[in-house]
Amino acid sequence: MRDFIAALGLVFAIEGILFAAIPHLAKDALRSAAETPAERMRLIGIASAVLGVILVWLVRGV
Repeated sequence: MRDFIAALGLVFAIEGILFAAIPHLAKDALRSAAETPAERMRLIGIASAVLGVILVWLVRGV
């Protein structure tokens, strides 16, 4: 559980840096995401989750 909370904190830190450093690109990305169809977003989300699990699995050597 500690690893999960640490990973979540890292996500917030990276997103915060992006919004602070390049807010105009972040707005464009959010606008683009809002215009993307729900099915495509779902597929991207599933693919990202699977990739994330594989990366953690490889790094942690489970």
